[in-house]
Amino acid sequence: MFTEIDSRTAAEASASAFWRDRTRITLTPVAAPSVLGLFGFAAATFMVSANLAGWYGSTATPFTLFPFALTAGGLAQFIAGTWAYRARDAIAAAMHGIWGSFWIAYGLHELLAALGALPPTTAGGSAPGAFGFWFVVLAAITWVGTAAAAAESLALTGVLGMLAGGSTLLAIAFLAAAPTIQVIGAYILIISALIAWYLASALLLKSAHKRNVLPIGERRTSDAFDLAT
Repeated sequence: MFTEIDSRTAAEASASAFWRDRTRITLTPVAAPSVLGLFGFAAATFMVSANLAGWYGSTATPFTLFPFALTAGGLAQFIAGTWAYRARDAIAAAMHGIWGSFWIAYGLHELLAALGALPPTTAGGSAPGAFGFWFVVLAAITWVGTAAAAAESLALTGVLGMLAGGSTLLAIAFLAAAPTIQVIGAYILIISALIAWYLASALLLKSAHKRNVLPIGERRTSDAFDLAT
């Protein structure tokens, strides 16, 4: 009995050692996903926030905005978010994932608004309160992202901090039908978009030149950039 058990244990140990000795873990380097994600975010946020701030716009504007918001802000960011998982960048995965999803939904909302199926996304009396709650949950998630980003870089903290602040003001604006607060929130989002453009440019130049070209106030080297290099 004992001989049979000992023999079986020895065979299992031998098989385990066989596969352990022949197992290899290979890491495939990927480019930093946030380069694409931040550029997509910056482009869509600037375009839409400028409209919300009153820089331009007409009744036909939603037809022009929806495809850009859906693809540049939505699809590009969402793809970056999925690749950020592979790059082991939890902050990028969470932020690009949730904001990419928002921009896809926003693009579809703008299309339906342009077709007259839904009210326009303005902080007037006809604005749906539900749209304000979009920004309530986005602000809550982005404030947590801001706290996490403080461990990585000042530039990323600036992007997410301004984004969270602008989202908070837009939530108030849409829920309270306050156009003035909407404009203030839109300007804060424009600042977030500009910082995002700067950070994406810095990451792109760093990847190309293999050194820091533009300062971003790094707290530590991110896992995503380790894989990218």
